[in-house]
This record gives sequence, C-alpha cells and structure tokens, in this order.
Amino acid sequence: MFRLAKIEDVVRIQPNRFGEDLEKVASDVLTEKYVGSLHPDLGLILAITDVKVEPVGTIIPGDGATYHRALVELIAFYPMVKEVVDGVVVDVKHIGAFVNIGPLDALVHVSQIADDRMVYHEELGVLEGEETKLRISKGDVVRGRITAVSVARPSIMKIAMTMRQPGLGKIASGASGE
Repeated sequence: MFRLAKIEDVVRIQPNRFGEDLEKVASDVLTEKYVGSLHPDLGLILAITDVKVEPVGTIIPGDGATYHRALVELIAFYPMVKEVVDGVVVDVKHIGAFVNIGPLDALVHVSQIADDRMVYHEELGVLEGEETKLRISKGDVVRGRITAVSVARPSIMKIAMTMRQPGLGKIASGASGE
C-alpha cells in the first residue's frame, strides 16, 4: 500500500535561489511538483524523503535558470488488488459505504458488504442487513479486501473493496456507540 520509490527528474533552479543550498532548493521545487499528485505507476505521492542533485547544471539560452539532474526518493500510496486493509467508514449512502483506508477513500458497494440484502435507512445514515440486522454506519471500523484500483488522469484514483469473504467485515463501532 505505501511504497518507497526512486525516480529521476530534471529540476529547474530559479536565479533568485542560486545562493541557497542546492539540495534544499531542489527538494522544495520537487515537493511542489510531486506531493499530492497522482502518478499512474506510483500512485498518490505523499512526501519527498531524499534528493540527490548533480551540482553542475545546464543553462538554456534565453533562460536564466539552471537545470540539474536529480535522483528523488519519495513515499507513495498505491493500494494493491487482493490486499486486505482496515479502515473507518466515513460515509454511508444507498450505493454502499465509503471507507477511509489512509489518504484515500474506497467504496464498498452495497452488494459487497455482506451475503445478506442490505437496506439503506437514510434517516439513520445506516445500511442494515434484512436478515442478519448487521448495521454499517459512519465511524465503524471495517476490514475489506481491495478488488479493483483504477487511476484516471490526472487526479482520480478509484478503489473498490469487498467485505463478503470470511474474516472480513465490521470490526468495531466508532465513537457514536452504534
């Protein structure tokens, strides 16, 4: 789910930052460029952890900046299909439960919550099993298996989960006491 990755890039250093520490400036520029962005192969980039910059850069005529090759180490979040994760239900709708599994939310479709038919009670904000009376509401801690991950450019990652297999499902209620 979380991974440490290394990438290579070229960083543009503005002339007004020439007197500063090169690696600090490069880290600032790369943090602004990458952190919070979604990359199809890396996932959601959360942080830059290390930057190694070639001290000698290239100057392009007509541009006062220097360009330096950089090796960047970063932390990214990319959930994997078949991975089992715990999360907190952050919203319940007629289509299913939205579960926070870190920096992103996943959808557990109503058909993937339990083997029972789930009924949505809008006034209570809960999904309830017709026969089992299992209730899923905001704040519940659940365990699910990731069934699909899709990355749509430039900034959308959709995650689908199931809670229907043995060992998955509701673990505990949140602070609401339900």
